[in-house]
Formats: sequence, structure tokens, C-alpha cells
Amino acid sequence: MAASHFTTFLAEATVPEFDTDCPLTADCLYGLYVSWCFLHGIEAEPDFTFRAAMHGRGVDVHESRLRMVGPAAADYILFSYPAAA
Repeated sequence: MAASHFTTFLAEATVPEFDTDCPLTADCLYGLYVSWCFLHGIEAEPDFTFRAAMHGRGVDVHESRLRMVGPAAADYILFSYPAAA
């Protein structure tokens, strides 16, 4: 059985960050997901579907303890803060 694109997203665009006082917020995590989908040519699911999928994978979007990594992180940062580009 093929892995869900949500599982692949978590594996490619996030890493655990247990020692942080500033984990990714729910909005940032969804924005990272949207960037990841864009880079992979996948249509992003709506926010409520994304949140349900994260919950199903044990990720609390309000206390994720995740850090963004990889090309999706760079895309998200550049498009979130265009003045920095």
C-alpha cells in the first residue's frame, strides 16, 4: 500500500523538535504543507482535511513539536516573507 501524501509530507518537510519553546503553529504547518504540495504538483487539501490527517498521524497542530526542513521550508519562508527575497 502506498504511503499517503500526508505521511510523505511529514517525512520530507518536517523533523521532530522536542527542545523548542516555539514549535510550528497550525497555520505555519498548513502553509508548509501547501508549499510542499506546490513543489510536488499536488493539489493541497483544505485546512480541515489537513488537520484531520495530522490528527490521524498523531500530530497535534497546536503543539506540533516539529521543525520545517527541505525545499518546502525554503519555499514557504520565501513566499511568507517576500521582502526577504
